[in-house]
Amino acid sequence: MSREPVAVVGIGQTKHAAARRDVSLAGLVREAAVRALEDAGLSWADTDAVVLGKAPDFFEGVMMPELHLADALGAVGKPVLRVHTAGSVGGSTALVAADLVAARVHRTVLAVAFEKQSESNAMWGLSLPVPFQQPLLAGAGGFFAPHVRAYMRRSGAPASVGSLVAYKDRRNALKNPWAHLHEDGLTLERVQSSPMLWDPVRYSETCPSSDGACAMVLTDRRGAARAPHPPGWVHGGAMRSEPTLFAGKDFVSPRAGRDCAAEVYRQAGVTDPRREIDAAELYVPFSWYEPMWLENLGFAAEGEGWKLTVSGATELDGELPVNPSGGVLSTNPIGASGLIRFAEAALQVRGRAGEHQVDGARKALGHAYGGGAQFFSMWVVGDELPTT
Repeated sequence: MSREPVAVVGIGQTKHAAARRDVSLAGLVREAAVRALEDAGLSWADTDAVVLGKAPDFFEGVMMPELHLADALGAVGKPVLRVHTAGSVGGSTALVAADLVAARVHRTVLAVAFEKQSESNAMWGLSLPVPFQQPLLAGAGGFFAPHVRAYMRRSGAPASVGSLVAYKDRRNALKNPWAHLHEDGLTLERVQSSPMLWDPVRYSETCPSSDGACAMVLTDRRGAARAPHPPGWVHGGAMRSEPTLFAGKDFVSPRAGRDCAAEVYRQAGVTDPRREIDAAELYVPFSWYEPMWLENLGFAAEGEGWKLTVSGATELDGELPVNPSGGVLSTNPIGASGLIRFAEAALQVRGRAGEHQVDGARKALGHAYGGGAQFFSMWVVGDELPTT
């Protein structure tokens, strides 16, 4: 039996912030879900199942929070699934929901991903004790900074590249009303003079810690035909993983990322991503990962990703806009960050991205990674029904 085409007909986000003390965890996820349902022109009764995603439970200090969220999400008496693939979980959540529709298990599925980091301490949660992680690290930045330095040595990239990415993404965030960081008056010089946290990653080149949620309504062809706004169609989606540590692992360009991208492009019929993808929402929590992922995902040859950044190609008005929304560098509720990337890609092809809309965007990539660059999830969405 052929797979049912999957459409994104509703998208909702919260206003992301360092601390959303005005709502409980249930109130936070409901805020995003209500907006997604309104966008889709649906009610709670119209959803057949709910798929929830978040990063490790110790980020809030609440064990299995999904168990008390059924009421808030209209899920009483319906199937509820929890997804967890570390930082890539938001993307994985969308893919699980899409597969339920594609397999005709359910017709309309609500996908929700969330994090309320203000209620715990992600830095502590990401600083694993010996023998599980080498000492002298502090959070994710301490783990990834050596990989950035390896990329700089391998590619010959100048030290200024990271600040260019951060400056671009923070300016893009000013056009996105849901973004956490709105740094009016930001200058490149201010980014470059910010304190060094993990050499070569500076304070302004790293992601914030955010409270927030994102929701998405996915449905079949009949549901898309009834939607009040143009849908975004899923052209391809895949997940891949590999161990955190193993002999010969390439931390600069993990094989799981390359394989995941290759599978998504195969499904979507993309043979030249640089030319065929109109916008990309990449999971870039530290600015240097833009050029690194551009190479990993096939947009640039090995050692050439940083040249795309320097040339301006990844600017909002460039030939390959990367993170028009401001990206993870501007908004990072970890469990939701991947779903935001997928949702923002869908907004682009639906023509509903507001001030950060890329002109003429017809095909977009959503990308997420997590753990020690070991979990990857990606999708390509388009403005037309896929032909295969």
